[in-house]
Amino acid sequence: MSLSEAERFARLRLARCERVGPVSFRQLLERFGSAERALDALPDLVRKGGGHGYALPLVERIEQELAAGDRVGATLVVLGDAAYPPMLAAVDPPPPLLWTRGDVGLLSREAVGVVGARIASAGGQRIARGLATQLGQAGFVVVSGLARGIDAAAHAGSLETGTIAVLGGGVDDVYPSENAGLYDQIVEQGCIVSESPIGARAQARDFPRRNRIISGLSRGVIVVEAELRSGSLITARLANEQGRDVFAVPGSPLDPRSKGPNELLRQGAILCEDIDDVRRAFETLRTLAEPPADHPFNDAPDEIDAAFLDRVADLLSPTPTPRDEIARALNAPIGEVAAALLELSLSGRATLLPGGSASL
Repeated sequence: MSLSEAERFARLRLARCERVGPVSFRQLLERFGSAERALDALPDLVRKGGGHGYALPLVERIEQELAAGDRVGATLVVLGDAAYPPMLAAVDPPPPLLWTRGDVGLLSREAVGVVGARIASAGGQRIARGLATQLGQAGFVVVSGLARGIDAAAHAGSLETGTIAVLGGGVDDVYPSENAGLYDQIVEQGCIVSESPIGARAQARDFPRRNRIISGLSRGVIVVEAELRSGSLITARLANEQGRDVFAVPGSPLDPRSKGPNELLRQGAILCEDIDDVRRAFETLRTLAEPPADHPFNDAPDEIDAAFLDRVADLLSPTPTPRDEIARALNAPIGEVAAALLELSLSGRATLLPGGSASL
Protein backbone atom coordinates (compact mmCIF):
# COMPACT_ATOMS: atom_id res chain seq x y z
CA MET A 1 0.00 0.00 0.00
CA SER A 2 1.47 3.36 -1.02
CA LEU A 3 1.64 6.23 1.46
CA SER A 4 -0.60 9.27 1.00
CA GLU A 5 1.07 12.64 0.48
CA ALA A 6 -0.25 13.74 3.88
CA GLU A 7 1.41 10.75 5.56
CA ARG A 8 4.68 11.30 3.68
CA PHE A 9 4.65 14.94 4.83
CA ALA A 10 3.92 13.79 8.39
CA ARG A 11 6.81 11.30 8.29
CA LEU A 12 9.23 14.04 7.26
CA ARG A 13 7.86 16.27 10.01
CA LEU A 14 8.09 13.48 12.61
CA ALA A 15 11.69 12.76 11.58
CA ARG A 16 12.57 16.42 12.15
CA CYS A 17 11.05 16.48 15.66
CA GLU A 18 13.38 17.14 18.57
CA ARG A 19 14.34 13.95 20.44
CA VAL A 20 12.92 11.71 17.69
CA GLY A 21 15.73 9.55 16.34
CA PRO A 22 15.50 6.46 14.12
CA VAL A 23 14.60 4.15 17.05
CA SER A 24 11.84 6.34 18.48
CA PHE A 25 10.60 7.18 14.94
CA ARG A 26 9.97 3.52 14.18
CA GLN A 27 8.47 2.86 17.62
CA LEU A 28 6.10 5.82 17.25
CA LEU A 29 4.92 4.41 13.91
CA GLU A 30 4.48 0.98 15.52
CA ARG A 31 2.55 2.35 18.49
CA PHE A 32 0.25 4.74 16.61
CA GLY A 33 0.10 3.19 13.15
CA SER A 34 0.91 6.40 11.26
CA ALA A 35 3.06 9.51 11.54
CA GLU A 36 -0.07 11.69 11.44
CA ARG A 37 -1.44 10.07 14.61
CA ALA A 38 2.02 10.03 16.23
CA LEU A 39 2.37 13.80 15.70
CA ASP A 40 -1.01 14.37 17.32
CA ALA A 41 0.04 12.35 20.37
CA LEU A 42 3.65 13.54 20.67
CA PRO A 43 3.31 16.75 22.77
CA ASP A 44 1.15 14.95 25.32
CA LEU A 45 3.55 11.98 25.44
CA VAL A 46 6.45 14.32 26.21
CA ARG A 47 4.46 16.12 28.91
CA LYS A 48 3.42 12.86 30.58
CA GLY A 49 7.02 11.64 30.46
CA GLY A 50 8.17 14.66 32.44
CA GLY A 51 9.14 17.05 29.63
CA HIS A 52 7.92 20.62 29.30
CA GLY A 53 7.25 23.12 26.52
CA TYR A 54 7.58 20.65 23.64
CA ALA A 55 6.71 22.10 20.24
CA LEU A 56 6.42 20.26 16.93
CA PRO A 57 8.39 21.58 13.94
CA LEU A 58 6.36 24.25 12.18
CA VAL A 59 4.55 23.11 9.05
CA GLU A 60 6.18 26.05 7.26
CA ARG A 61 9.64 24.68 8.14
CA ILE A 62 8.83 21.31 6.56
CA GLU A 63 7.35 23.05 3.50
CA GLN A 64 10.60 25.02 3.20
CA GLU A 65 12.65 21.81 3.29
CA LEU A 66 10.50 20.29 0.54
CA ALA A 67 10.79 23.48 -1.53
CA ALA A 68 14.57 23.43 -1.07
CA GLY A 69 14.58 19.85 -2.34
CA ASP A 70 12.62 20.90 -5.41
CA ARG A 71 15.11 23.71 -6.10
CA VAL A 72 18.08 21.33 -6.25
CA GLY A 73 16.17 18.61 -8.10
CA ALA A 74 16.19 16.21 -5.13
CA THR A 75 13.70 13.40 -4.47
CA LEU A 76 12.48 12.53 -0.96
CA VAL A 77 12.15 8.84 -0.06
CA VAL A 78 10.53 8.10 3.32
CA LEU A 79 10.37 4.81 5.18
CA GLY A 80 7.35 2.98 3.78
CA ASP A 81 7.72 4.31 0.22
CA ALA A 82 8.00 1.74 -2.57
CA ALA A 83 11.34 3.32 -3.55
CA TYR A 84 12.82 2.89 -0.05
CA PRO A 85 15.76 0.45 -0.43
CA PRO A 86 14.85 -3.00 0.95
CA MET A 87 18.35 -3.72 2.28
CA LEU A 88 18.28 -0.50 4.31
CA ALA A 89 14.74 -1.20 5.53
CA ALA A 90 16.11 -4.38 7.17
CA VAL A 91 18.53 -2.38 9.34
CA ASP A 92 17.61 -2.01 13.03
CA PRO A 93 16.45 0.74 12.99
CA PRO A 94 16.30 2.09 9.42
CA PRO A 95 16.77 5.81 8.68
CA PRO A 96 13.34 7.51 8.63
CA LEU A 97 14.03 9.21 5.29
CA LEU A 98 16.51 9.74 2.48
CA TRP A 99 17.02 12.73 0.21
CA THR A 100 18.35 11.65 -3.20
CA ARG A 101 19.66 13.16 -6.41
CA GLY A 102 20.04 11.05 -9.54
CA ASP A 103 18.77 7.53 -10.25
CA VAL A 104 16.69 6.45 -7.22
CA GLY A 105 16.31 2.97 -8.75
CA LEU A 106 19.96 2.20 -7.95
CA LEU A 107 19.06 2.10 -4.24
CA SER A 108 17.10 -1.12 -4.72
CA ARG A 109 19.78 -2.96 -6.68
CA GLU A 110 22.29 -5.34 -5.10
CA ALA A 111 25.22 -3.26 -3.87
CA VAL A 112 28.70 -3.56 -2.36
CA GLY A 113 30.38 -0.84 -0.31
CA VAL A 114 34.01 0.11 -0.97
CA VAL A 115 35.62 2.36 1.66
CA GLY A 116 39.07 3.33 2.87
CA ALA A 117 41.63 5.99 3.67
CA ARG A 118 41.26 9.60 2.56
CA ILE A 119 45.03 9.95 2.22
CA ALA A 120 45.37 6.78 0.20
CA SER A 121 48.40 5.42 -1.62
CA ALA A 122 48.46 5.33 -5.40
CA GLY A 123 48.38 1.54 -5.19
CA GLY A 124 45.40 1.58 -2.86
CA GLN A 125 43.48 3.89 -5.18
CA ARG A 126 44.29 1.64 -8.14
CA ILE A 127 42.99 -1.41 -6.23
CA ALA A 128 39.79 0.40 -5.22
CA ARG A 129 39.16 1.59 -8.76
CA GLY A 130 39.81 -1.88 -10.18
CA LEU A 131 37.57 -3.62 -7.64
CA ALA A 132 34.78 -1.12 -8.30
CA THR A 133 35.04 -1.71 -12.04
CA GLN A 134 34.94 -5.50 -11.54
CA LEU A 135 31.97 -5.21 -9.18
CA GLY A 136 30.08 -3.06 -11.67
CA GLN A 137 30.77 -5.48 -14.51
CA ALA A 138 29.46 -8.29 -12.28
CA GLY A 139 26.17 -6.41 -11.84
CA PHE A 140 26.72 -4.76 -8.45
CA VAL A 141 26.18 -1.10 -7.62
CA VAL A 142 29.17 0.36 -5.72
CA VAL A 143 28.45 2.42 -2.59
CA SER A 144 30.91 4.81 -0.97
CA GLY A 145 31.10 8.19 0.75
CA LEU A 146 32.52 10.65 -1.84
CA ALA A 147 35.56 11.35 0.37
CA ARG A 148 38.95 11.89 -1.23
CA GLY A 149 41.19 8.86 -1.70
CA ILE A 150 39.65 5.38 -1.74
CA ASP A 151 36.03 6.62 -1.90
CA ALA A 152 36.66 8.80 -4.93
CA ALA A 153 38.55 5.99 -6.68
CA ALA A 154 35.68 3.55 -6.03
CA HIS A 155 33.12 5.97 -7.47
CA ALA A 156 35.30 6.68 -10.50
CA GLY A 157 35.68 2.97 -11.20
CA SER A 158 31.92 2.35 -11.15
CA LEU A 159 30.46 5.46 -12.77
CA GLU A 160 29.47 3.65 -15.94
CA THR A 161 27.82 0.70 -14.17
CA GLY A 162 26.15 2.42 -11.21
CA THR A 163 27.47 4.11 -8.07
CA ILE A 164 25.88 5.60 -4.95
CA ALA A 165 27.52 8.36 -2.90
CA VAL A 166 26.25 8.73 0.67
CA LEU A 167 26.89 12.18 2.17
CA GLY A 168 27.09 13.43 5.74
CA GLY A 169 25.64 16.84 4.88
CA GLY A 170 22.67 17.52 2.64
CA VAL A 171 22.56 16.12 -0.90
CA ASP A 172 23.62 19.59 -2.10
CA ASP A 173 26.69 19.71 0.19
CA VAL A 174 29.65 18.87 -2.04
CA TYR A 175 32.44 17.83 0.35
CA PRO A 176 35.32 17.88 -0.26
CA SER A 177 35.04 20.63 -2.86
CA GLU A 178 37.77 19.00 -4.97
CA ASN A 179 35.25 16.23 -5.76
CA ALA A 180 32.73 18.66 -7.28
CA GLY A 181 33.28 17.28 -10.77
CA LEU A 182 32.85 13.71 -9.56
CA TYR A 183 29.71 14.76 -7.65
CA ASP A 184 28.19 16.18 -10.87
CA GLN A 185 28.97 12.96 -12.73
CA ILE A 186 27.30 10.87 -10.01
CA VAL A 187 24.17 13.05 -10.16
CA GLU A 188 24.06 12.37 -13.92
CA GLN A 189 24.97 8.67 -13.89
CA GLY A 190 24.50 7.42 -10.31
CA CYS A 191 22.75 8.51 -7.13
CA ILE A 192 23.57 10.92 -4.28
CA VAL A 193 21.99 10.06 -0.90
CA SER A 194 21.69 11.77 2.49
CA GLU A 195 19.33 11.77 5.46
CA SER A 196 20.36 15.32 6.41
CA PRO A 197 18.15 18.29 5.45
CA ILE A 198 18.80 20.14 2.20
CA GLY A 199 21.42 22.81 2.78
CA ALA A 200 22.94 21.13 5.85
CA ARG A 201 26.73 21.26 6.03
CA ALA A 202 28.47 18.08 7.19
CA GLN A 203 29.52 17.99 10.85
CA ALA A 204 31.73 15.36 12.51
CA ARG A 205 28.69 13.77 14.18
CA ASP A 206 27.07 13.14 10.77
CA PHE A 207 29.69 10.71 9.48
CA PRO A 208 28.87 7.68 11.68
CA ARG A 209 25.24 8.02 10.46
CA ARG A 210 26.53 8.30 6.89
CA ASN A 211 28.69 5.19 7.37
CA ARG A 212 25.69 3.27 8.69
CA ILE A 213 23.80 3.98 5.48
CA ILE A 214 26.77 2.89 3.34
CA SER A 215 26.86 -0.49 5.08
CA GLY A 216 23.06 -0.73 5.28
CA LEU A 217 22.66 -0.34 1.52
CA SER A 218 25.33 -2.95 0.85
CA ARG A 219 25.38 -6.73 0.85
CA GLY A 220 29.04 -6.53 1.84
CA VAL A 221 31.67 -3.87 2.55
CA ILE A 222 35.27 -3.91 1.30
CA VAL A 223 37.93 -1.98 3.25
CA VAL A 224 40.94 -1.20 1.06
CA GLU A 225 43.22 0.99 3.20
CA ALA A 226 42.48 2.34 6.67
CA GLU A 227 44.35 3.23 9.84
CA LEU A 228 43.25 1.60 13.08
CA ARG A 229 41.27 4.63 14.26
CA SER A 230 39.27 5.51 11.18
CA GLY A 231 35.73 5.90 9.89
CA SER A 232 36.27 2.96 7.55
CA LEU A 233 36.65 0.58 10.49
CA ILE A 234 33.47 2.05 11.99
CA THR A 235 31.73 1.22 8.70
CA ALA A 236 33.12 -2.33 8.89
CA ARG A 237 31.86 -2.73 12.46
CA LEU A 238 28.41 -1.45 11.49
CA ALA A 239 28.35 -3.81 8.50
CA ASN A 240 29.13 -6.75 10.77
CA GLU A 241 26.37 -5.71 13.22
CA GLN A 242 23.93 -5.50 10.30
CA GLY A 243 24.78 -9.03 9.17
CA ARG A 244 26.74 -7.95 6.10
CA ASP A 245 29.96 -9.57 4.88
CA VAL A 246 33.12 -7.61 5.70
CA PHE A 247 36.04 -7.87 3.26
CA ALA A 248 39.57 -6.53 3.73
CA VAL A 249 42.37 -6.02 1.23
CA PRO A 250 45.63 -7.09 2.91
CA GLY A 251 48.63 -4.77 2.83
CA SER A 252 52.21 -4.28 3.92
CA PRO A 253 52.77 -4.16 7.71
CA LEU A 254 55.15 -1.25 7.02
CA ASP A 255 52.26 0.98 5.93
CA PRO A 256 49.99 2.35 8.72
CA ARG A 257 47.13 2.33 6.20
CA SER A 258 47.34 -1.47 6.11
CA LYS A 259 46.88 -1.86 9.85
CA GLY A 260 43.10 -1.45 9.63
CA PRO A 261 42.44 -4.11 6.96
CA ASN A 262 45.03 -6.46 8.48
CA GLU A 263 43.35 -6.15 11.89
CA LEU A 264 39.96 -6.86 10.29
CA LEU A 265 41.44 -10.03 8.79
CA ARG A 266 42.63 -11.11 12.25
CA GLN A 267 39.06 -10.60 13.48
CA GLY A 268 37.59 -12.83 10.78
CA ALA A 269 37.02 -10.54 7.79
CA ILE A 270 37.14 -12.14 4.35
CA LEU A 271 40.39 -11.66 2.46
CA CYS A 272 39.71 -9.76 -0.76
CA GLU A 273 42.11 -9.58 -3.68
CA ASP A 274 39.60 -9.51 -6.54
CA ILE A 275 35.97 -10.03 -7.50
CA ASP A 276 36.26 -13.82 -7.15
CA ASP A 277 36.66 -13.47 -3.37
CA VAL A 278 33.42 -11.48 -3.25
CA ARG A 279 31.59 -13.97 -5.45
CA ARG A 280 32.66 -16.94 -3.32
CA ALA A 281 31.49 -15.22 -0.13
CA PHE A 282 28.12 -14.32 -1.60
CA GLU A 283 27.58 -17.91 -2.73
CA THR A 284 27.57 -18.86 0.97
CA LEU A 285 24.11 -18.18 2.37
CA ARG A 286 24.24 -15.55 5.11
CA THR A 287 21.25 -14.42 7.14
CA LEU A 288 20.93 -10.64 7.18
CA ALA A 289 19.92 -8.85 10.33
CA GLU A 290 16.22 -8.06 10.11
CA PRO A 291 13.91 -6.08 12.36
CA PRO A 292 11.42 -8.07 14.43
CA ALA A 293 8.34 -9.15 12.46
CA ASP A 294 6.03 -7.92 15.21
CA HIS A 295 6.36 -4.98 17.58
CA PRO A 296 5.91 -4.77 21.36
CA PHE A 297 3.04 -2.28 21.42
CA ASN A 298 0.19 -4.71 20.74
CA ASP A 299 -0.64 -4.92 24.45
CA ALA A 300 0.40 -1.37 25.37
CA PRO A 301 -2.17 0.61 27.39
CA ASP A 302 -3.41 3.95 26.09
CA GLU A 303 -2.22 5.72 29.25
CA ILE A 304 0.98 5.14 31.21
CA ASP A 305 0.81 6.01 34.90
CA ALA A 306 3.39 8.58 36.09
CA ALA A 307 4.39 6.34 38.98
CA PHE A 308 5.07 3.47 36.54
CA LEU A 309 7.22 5.79 34.42
CA ASP A 310 9.30 6.59 37.50
CA ARG A 311 9.67 2.89 38.36
CA VAL A 312 10.94 2.15 34.84
CA ALA A 313 13.31 5.14 34.96
CA ASP A 314 14.72 3.94 38.30
CA LEU A 315 15.82 0.67 36.67
CA LEU A 316 17.83 2.40 33.93
CA SER A 317 21.57 3.00 34.08
CA PRO A 318 24.29 4.18 31.68
CA THR A 319 24.63 0.51 30.63
CA PRO A 320 22.07 -0.57 27.99
CA THR A 321 19.24 -2.59 29.57
CA PRO A 322 16.89 -4.79 27.48
CA ARG A 323 13.22 -3.90 27.88
CA ASP A 324 12.26 -7.53 28.58
CA GLU A 325 14.67 -7.46 31.54
CA ILE A 326 12.89 -4.37 32.86
CA ALA A 327 9.52 -6.06 32.31
CA ARG A 328 10.65 -9.09 34.34
CA ALA A 329 11.97 -6.89 37.15
CA LEU A 330 8.61 -5.07 37.36
CA ASN A 331 6.47 -8.11 36.58
CA ALA A 332 4.82 -5.91 33.95
CA PRO A 333 3.68 -6.52 30.34
CA ILE A 334 6.35 -5.85 27.72
CA GLY A 335 3.99 -3.47 25.90
CA GLU A 336 3.59 -1.27 28.97
CA VAL A 337 7.38 -1.14 29.47
CA ALA A 338 8.00 -0.37 25.77
CA ALA A 339 5.47 2.47 25.88
CA ALA A 340 7.01 3.84 29.08
CA LEU A 341 10.53 3.77 27.61
CA LEU A 342 9.29 5.58 24.52
CA GLU A 343 7.72 8.32 26.65
CA LEU A 344 10.86 8.61 28.81
CA SER A 345 13.03 8.98 25.72
CA LEU A 346 10.80 11.69 24.24
CA SER A 347 11.00 13.66 27.49
CA GLY A 348 14.81 13.37 27.59
CA ARG A 349 14.96 10.94 30.54
CA ALA A 350 16.16 7.88 28.58
CA THR A 351 17.91 6.91 25.36
CA LEU A 352 16.37 4.24 23.13
CA LEU A 353 18.86 1.86 21.51
CA PRO A 354 18.59 -0.66 18.67
CA GLY A 355 17.38 -4.12 19.64
CA GLY A 356 14.86 -3.00 22.26
CA SER A 357 17.33 -1.73 24.88
CA ALA A 358 17.46 1.63 26.66
CA SER A 359 19.87 3.55 28.87
CA LEU A 360 20.03 6.77 30.85
